[in-house]
Amino acid sequence: MSRSAPTGDASGRPPLLRLLIVVTLMTLSVALWYLARHVLSGDEVRWTPPSAPCELQAGPCSVVLDDGSTLTLAIQSQGPIRALETLPMEVRLEGETAESAMVTFVGRDMDMGLHRFPLTAMGEGRFRGNGQVALCTEAVMPWRAEVTVDTPRGRLGSWFDFEVTRGNTP
Repeated sequence: MSRSAPTGDASGRPPLLRLLIVVTLMTLSVALWYLARHVLSGDEVRWTPPSAPCELQAGPCSVVLDDGSTLTLAIQSQGPIRALETLPMEVRLEGETAESAMVTFVGRDMDMGLHRFPLTAMGEGRFRGNGQVALCTEAVMPWRAEVTVDTPRGRLGSWFDFEVTRGNTP
């Protein structure tokens, strides 16, 4: 007596297994597409390190970028910068045109996540918006404000380090 062939296609795979294989291949294809898009997108920022330390709570901080333009960040704070305060910010780019600007607050010694704040164009290389630094358990937390601008020649950026005090810590 001969055995009957299993149901399904000629390869002997059940329909559910075929469906799972197709879904897995589609998922891998989408993941590879995103990876290739990220690698080939050219969204790389040309970073220029600050030439001297600057106190953001004392006044604006500036750096001359590698293309000769000047990038300035001003945070308006009454006294020391504190966690969870709304911080009015202004970015100015002189010597180059910019389409957009963003400030990202990053914890220097502790991963606090990314706190990105896109700014609104005000014209003539000025961008304004509000930001906020996250709360930390440390009495004094070192932060970095990464400033990036999108220009016709690519993304340019620099950073300014500052400290945030918690509560009434002087």
